[in-house]
Amino acid sequence: MFSRCYSAGLQGINAYEVSIETRLDRSLPKYFIVGLAEKAVKESYSRLYSAIKSSGYRMPGCKITQNLAPADIPKEGTGFDLSLAIGVLAAGDDIDCSRLDDMIFIGELALDGRVRPSKGILPIAIGMKRFQQKHLIVPRANAQEAAMPGYCTVWGVDTLRDAVEIINGTSKASPVSVDVNSYFEHNDPQGADFSEVKGQAHVKRALEVAAAGGHNIVLIGPPGSGKSMLAKRFPTILPNLTLEEAMETTAIYSVYEDISDTSLITRRPFRSPHHTVSDSALVGGGRIPRPGEVSLAHNGVLFLDEFPEFKKNVLEVLRQPLEDGQVTISRALTSLTYPAKFMLIAAMNPCPCGYATDPQHDCTCSIGQIQHYLGRISGPLLDRIDIHVDVPPVSYEEISDQEESERSESIRARVHAARKIQTERFRNCPEVHCNAHMGPRDIKRYCALSKESRELLKIAIVRLGLSARAYTRILKVARSIADLEAAESIQTTHISEAIHYRNLDRHKDLY
Repeated sequence: MFSRCYSAGLQGINAYEVSIETRLDRSLPKYFIVGLAEKAVKESYSRLYSAIKSSGYRMPGCKITQNLAPADIPKEGTGFDLSLAIGVLAAGDDIDCSRLDDMIFIGELALDGRVRPSKGILPIAIGMKRFQQKHLIVPRANAQEAAMPGYCTVWGVDTLRDAVEIINGTSKASPVSVDVNSYFEHNDPQGADFSEVKGQAHVKRALEVAAAGGHNIVLIGPPGSGKSMLAKRFPTILPNLTLEEAMETTAIYSVYEDISDTSLITRRPFRSPHHTVSDSALVGGGRIPRPGEVSLAHNGVLFLDEFPEFKKNVLEVLRQPLEDGQVTISRALTSLTYPAKFMLIAAMNPCPCGYATDPQHDCTCSIGQIQHYLGRISGPLLDRIDIHVDVPPVSYEEISDQEESERSESIRARVHAARKIQTERFRNCPEVHCNAHMGPRDIKRYCALSKESRELLKIAIVRLGLSARAYTRILKVARSIADLEAAESIQTTHISEAIHYRNLDRHKDLY
């Protein structure tokens, strides 16, 4: 007696189809599961046995062999329980096998036959676009998540018996559908606002440029100047996620944790790990690889406060995601890639005591201490940050000023207009969502300069000793500044402002 049904597994956030082959042989009762099944999958027999019995079905009293194909990919997690149980029941003639070829089953079984929610349902639902099957049967708690992409018919079940009734066509349940547009209603940021930050007009301008083009930025200033306050209000000026970006972001969180209560993520993530974070927690990894903070910040913001206090090896692992927009985690049996296109905001003091650039306080650090402190951030990493901004102390006049400064809503409107221009510009480039993602061909096409602008940029490159990477990043920032003004071409003023954001010469006594 033989049956075949289907489930799905994950490699990173990419789903692949798994064929569950079950054979019953007249022999002493034994259970074998093959196909590189990890420990949680191998332990499934006890759950299957109890769930099948509790659901009122007969557990075959013979040798049961189940193969998870393709057999060369490791299978992990408890999401295969439901499909394994369906395979046993189908081989025992309790299920109409003719409908199994069109269905995929995901879910963990409880001992009483209930189906518990599983992680990673959304990436599997997105993967249904590539699979041959048209029906996806998942735990009811995951049904809305699975229905969001709209690539298949989704059924939510509470028990193993519910799944069997759907297969046999005797269920009175209806498929689950979701209006994804409803998640974007009333989605404007609430709470903290840029108007609460006194002074620092030039820093707000730099953050607006960063938000408009998706650029990385580092804020350098003494304690109490408002670096953290500004960074934490940065999400309030960012545009909402597009549907495509929301699906990508939610898929990562679906793999990382159960999102059945939060459903579609429509606001850009803001991750702020402590400086004691490990390198594997930052970029991902572990015995069973999981997404790290850089991937959880995908399409959003990664804020690193007290930048030089992070361990040097932790900061150095940021190089690949900052450059490539993804993280590759290699293990002996597999290699996983997670997306990691995020905006980095780093905040740091100019010296260990923090007052090297503060005219109101005396710095107590020696030159050697300052160089050692700043040396924790390597030149290649700093070179990957597009915008460098001084954050000076706020004066008493600015603090006591009762006039409200510009609200986040107004800044956000300008950022949204600039992003709309970029969306139209890159409509034929699926991998490019904003200016910061432009490649060499895009820069050549969209960042053409006049003779005067080229001459100004040449002088800056020569005098400041900037790298080729800095050259391209200046062009990207200048393109964002031009987009904020709705200018078709990059002007000299745009280049000048972009150069100012790269001018580390004003810190030459420190750097």
